[in-house]
Amino acid sequence: MPPPAPAEQGSAEQDPVDHAGGELPSVEQPPVAAADGPLVVLRGASRDFGDGAGAFDIDLAVPTGSILGIVGPSGAGKTTTIRMITGALDPTAGEVRVLGEDPRRFRRRTRERIGYMPQLFTLYPDLTADENVDFVASLFGMLVRRRRRRVREVLELVQLWEARDRRAGDLSGGMQRRLELACALVHEPTLLLLDEPTAGIDPILRATIWDELHRLKGDGRTLLVTTQYVAEAESCDAVALIAGGRLIALGPPEDLRRDAAGGDIVEAETQAPFDPAVLVGKEGIRATRSTGLRSFRVVADNAGTLTPVLDNLVEDAGGELVEAREVRLTFDEVFTALVERAAEQRGDGVRGDAAPSTETAA
Repeated sequence: MPPPAPAEQGSAEQDPVDHAGGELPSVEQPPVAAADGPLVVLRGASRDFGDGAGAFDIDLAVPTGSILGIVGPSGAGKTTTIRMITGALDPTAGEVRVLGEDPRRFRRRTRERIGYMPQLFTLYPDLTADENVDFVASLFGMLVRRRRRRVREVLELVQLWEARDRRAGDLSGGMQRRLELACALVHEPTLLLLDEPTAGIDPILRATIWDELHRLKGDGRTLLVTTQYVAEAESCDAVALIAGGRLIALGPPEDLRRDAAGGDIVEAETQAPFDPAVLVGKEGIRATRSTGLRSFRVVADNAGTLTPVLDNLVEDAGGELVEAREVRLTFDEVFTALVERAAEQRGDGVRGDAAPSTETAA
């Protein structure tokens, strides 16, 4: 099945074209979001498929020139959220605005500013890599000279120019995924929606794709990326954690880490057995937990100010500190903590599919 053409939905509007060889400027520009405002906004957006399946009450915004990661396990509602943003699914409740418009009524000029890489992107296996990208570019009405320039640029970007004459069906899985990314980029979109672009790709290729995404952000593009590899949250400017179809946390990775931990974490070891409970309330220490007879963890307001004085605090309590260092929760731990907290607040148990992928993303 071929890639979908960027056909206009709900509008017969066409841009004027000079068939003698040049494109005429559009006489009317569609409304877009402010240059410094969010390009994508969801307010209470839901798509209910029944029996608890779908996405519910999603509130998020994607600022211009940033990468928002939608992170969660398979079946969490990530793709449903993306499809509401593209207009492929109508929300059953709430509001979705993309580039200042309702996705169900996108103008052609607005649709052309969006690049979409779905989870299952069908390439033409009998066409070469070069021909696949060229075909997608032609669907967007790009003229021959610009089209050839852009085909080369995006194939070089994803490191496939040397493989341009190879049939898509003969490429490896990782190369095909990069070719799909090139197809999504060829028309120079302002907004990129990438649904699990690294799924099924080995860690080295995953790192290459994320390098490309950061380069695109550096060029001023705005990206929304879904992934089930929780560690990839570290590569995003902001992260939306989704489980069970619900948004359970939203913010920069470090903010989510502090939220999950309750503050900064310092790990310490003492010369002899020591009860760390006596430290609570001193120098911004919020909580303590023994991790062994001679080791413990401390949750504090600021690890930087606590660590230099922790030896004195332990000594005043009758102990002797051997070592202290700040530790950071892995994002697998962050995700698990936030999912469990959200489940407790709703009075639910944590379902089996709420566990994140433990595979480390490069």
